[in-house]
Parts: sequence; structure tokens; C-alpha cells
Amino acid sequence: MDNSIISIFGSKTFFEIINELKLFKEFKFTHYNDFNLCLSDAERQNLLVLAFCNSKHLDFFNETINTFPLILISNLDFKKNMFTNNLREQLKMPFSILDFKNKLSLINSKYEFKKNSLVQLNNYTLDKNERKIKKDNLELQLSEKEINFLSLFAEHDEPISKKLVLKNVWNYSEKSETHTFETHIHRLRKKILEKFGDGNFIKNKKNGYYI
Repeated sequence: MDNSIISIFGSKTFFEIINELKLFKEFKFTHYNDFNLCLSDAERQNLLVLAFCNSKHLDFFNETINTFPLILISNLDFKKNMFTNNLREQLKMPFSILDFKNKLSLINSKYEFKKNSLVQLNNYTLDKNERKIKKDNLELQLSEKEINFLSLFAEHDEPISKKLVLKNVWNYSEKSETHTFETHIHRLRKKILEKFGDGNFIKNKKNGYYI
């Protein structure tokens, strides 16, 4: 992605060198000396972080689930269970600049793919890639049909009709007579209520359904 913003915590020398290399011209680098400020900005702005870490920082990331992409750089050994999150990469110093470029491009591509799979539905987040709907610290696994159905709400500003859903989700013609839609709505409402305690998730009025 053009002009991706990369936050570098730690080595000011590395920041100055990499900022001059044409190999990384598609990225914009910013530097932080303040660890907490770097992380808070990354969380708030969804920035990719390169963190030059000591043992204290490594322990912090080992115990923390971050939402932003992260490349940890250190001369210390990394714990084997640190990188179950596919938006984390590691580099042990010294490292090849080409290895660094490959990891940076890979994790950036993964993050762009993940961001493109996320859809906001009021206070909920729909993850089309993982087939989940999330709110606060709760998440619910959904079927492919449920994902496709809920995605329609994000694509339309006005309430959506039964005919529109049947055509786009089940490929039924407008003349089809089926209880599939009503059954689907009932089951989905029940699942949302049980997981999130929301008894008013999918509402309806004369001209259609809305969230």
C-alpha cells in the first residue's frame, strides 16, 4: 500500500538510515522514544510498529494481545509461543535488510487483507475473513450465509427487503415462496441474544429490515 505509515520505537540510527533508502520509498517512517506513546498511537491509528526491544519489552508483548501489526527486533532469543498472532514477526539482530524488507511487505499485506475483511455494523465488527461478529471482548462464529446476509446491511443505507436478501444470499428469484428467510432471521437473532444479550439486533418495519 502506498505511503503506509510505519512507527519505529527505539533505534534512531536505524530510523535515519532506512528513511534514506529508496528500497522503502513506499513507506513513511516515524520515530518514537516513548514506548507507551508509540503503542497508544498504533492502537488508535492502526499503525504498523517496528519495535527494537529489550527483555522488558519482549515480556510485555508476550503477555499482550495487540491489534496492530508488529515486527519485534532484538538481539535476545525469542520465546517460541510469542508469535501465534499472524500479525507479528520477529527479527534477531544482526539481520539482512532484504530479510527485513520481505517481513515488512508480508506483514503489511496481511494487515491490509485483514482490514479489508472488517465491516462495521453499529457497535459490532463483522470479520468476513474469520466469519465472526465481535463486540467488546465477545465474538460469535457465523456461517457463510450469515456473513453474506449481515454484509448486506453495511452495503445499504436504507432497510433491506426480504426479496433483496433472497436474491443476493440464496440466489432465489423474486417470485420464490420460501420460509428460509424467516427461519434464518429467527436463528440469527437467537444466537446474537445468547452471546451478546442484544434482543433488538435485527429490527424490521414495513419497508424492510435494518440494524
